[in-house]
Amino acid sequence: MPTLVLVRHGQSQWNLENKFTGWVDVPLTELGEKEALRAGGHLKGLKFDIAFTSDLQRAQKTLAVILGVIGQSGLSIVKDKALNERHYGALQGLDKAQTAAKYGEDQVKVWRRSYDVPPPKDETGFSESLKDTAARTLPYFNGTIIPYLKQGKNVLVAAHGNSLRSIVMDLEKLTKEQVLELNLDTAVPRVYEMDKDLRILSSKDLK
Repeated sequence: MPTLVLVRHGQSQWNLENKFTGWVDVPLTELGEKEALRAGGHLKGLKFDIAFTSDLQRAQKTLAVILGVIGQSGLSIVKDKALNERHYGALQGLDKAQTAAKYGEDQVKVWRRSYDVPPPKDETGFSESLKDTAARTLPYFNGTIIPYLKQGKNVLVAAHGNSLRSIVMDLEKLTKEQVLELNLDTAVPRVYEMDKDLRILSSKDLK
């Protein structure tokens, strides 16, 4: 029976500084690396067949630390920007508290948590809502990752809050209202045990 583990990266430098990060490629903090070590400790005893991660170093480093802890540093790793965090447009690099003071906390919550309302666009005219993020993440998940699970393989995915939220929303059949309240903590593995038809037998967060 296949096992799927989803894990958000450990604390990044801009998590620490309370900034909107998105596609900006910031590193983990010292605490973030410790969180990844802890996540690895929770996953000891699980043997993975393949791992997937994003194009951003905070997710890649989290994965590398976890694999080191569980003794699978030689595991095959696939990196793809389809698993990147959502693009926060003009908000990237801005302090979240200052942004809330400027636009109002309710508006910022809508930008951060709503399903289909994107933040203001950046100078290139780009930003993503969760719906937009799901539109690139889910085809990749269903077309590239799911086939391994169908073969009975154990899969580890280290990515980001919103790319993983879109996957969880799809796996658990959450409504737009439910996903609004879904929060994935940094470096807390979410483990899905599935049957051969990929029906979820159990799911749990390892804290």
